[in-house]
Amino acid sequence: VMDHIERETLALDQIKYLIIDEADEMLNKGFIDEVEAIIKKLPSNRVSMVFSATFPKDIENLCLKYMKDPTRIEIESTGVTADTIEHLLIEAKEEEKISLLKNVTVVENPDSCLIFCRTKEHVETVYSELDEAGYSCERLHGGLEQEDRFAVMEGFKSGNFRYLVATDVAARGIDIDNVKLVINYDVPMEKESYVHRTGRTGRAGNKGKAITFSTPYEGKFISAIERYIGFEIPTIEAPSQSEVAGGKTAFEEKLSSKRIVRNNKTARINQDIMKLHFNGGKKKKIRAVDFVGTLAKIPGVTADDIGIITIQDQMSYVDILNGKGSIVLQAMENTTIKGKKLKVSKAIK
Repeated sequence: VMDHIERETLALDQIKYLIIDEADEMLNKGFIDEVEAIIKKLPSNRVSMVFSATFPKDIENLCLKYMKDPTRIEIESTGVTADTIEHLLIEAKEEEKISLLKNVTVVENPDSCLIFCRTKEHVETVYSELDEAGYSCERLHGGLEQEDRFAVMEGFKSGNFRYLVATDVAARGIDIDNVKLVINYDVPMEKESYVHRTGRTGRAGNKGKAITFSTPYEGKFISAIERYIGFEIPTIEAPSQSEVAGGKTAFEEKLSSKRIVRNNKTARINQDIMKLHFNGGKKKKIRAVDFVGTLAKIPGVTADDIGIITIQDQMSYVDILNGKGSIVLQAMENTTIKGKKLKVSKAIK
């Protein structure tokens, strides 16, 4: 918006409403100067609305500065976190967390799982470890291009992979009703972030579980979170080797099967499916997200039309739903995936 204002390509004289959504996040990320600069350019005879999950002092100050006699409307909640979420804590040293993560996911064996990290570097590390171990996973952080973030999000919603490793950038953007497990690989620095992260599970009346890994130095953050949510998070032991061994078979079985997204329009049972064969896979560094990102850009095709994606070393198979197979087949004759030209054909069943 600032860029448009400077180029004079955005006429602001007719603006009647100014809405600042997720105001605490906007101001947290140091956007306040830009937000104020935009506000100063707008007509003063407008309606201003500010929406925020939390209401720190700086937001209140901003409101008082730019709003005339504002009305404050609060939605009363029964508690900061939903009753449908089971909260648990596991204490571990930093260097133990990767193996703990693998053990917890084997024992819990969730249909879908969000793993939150504090930094994009941690996201990359955790993602690489899980990918290497054969997990059906993707990653999401602010360092990715917008269209890659969108493709990952769509892929997760559609059930193309089970595990999503993310920074807090994803905590508010994911609106999915059936994430079974949230793992805080890193304890969030801000207590509000804990609520946003864990609030991705236990939605729409479903039961969910949130497990936080806490290192010996993070006790003060845990205490702050507990004061904020109004209860103590029970500490449990890390899974034992026998529990992990006992869950291995079921875990590996689920890992190789497609995630069924029941309460999502993408999950409708559709007989009109064409399986396509692409002559490229893991060896060419191609991932499910690359297929989703490319195919969803084809005119007339959306992420909802993409079904199961199976990526092998030298080849990949993609199910195209809703009778869109021939459109994709035709479009892919002149389209690259991740800059690579792949031969595509109808797969022999």
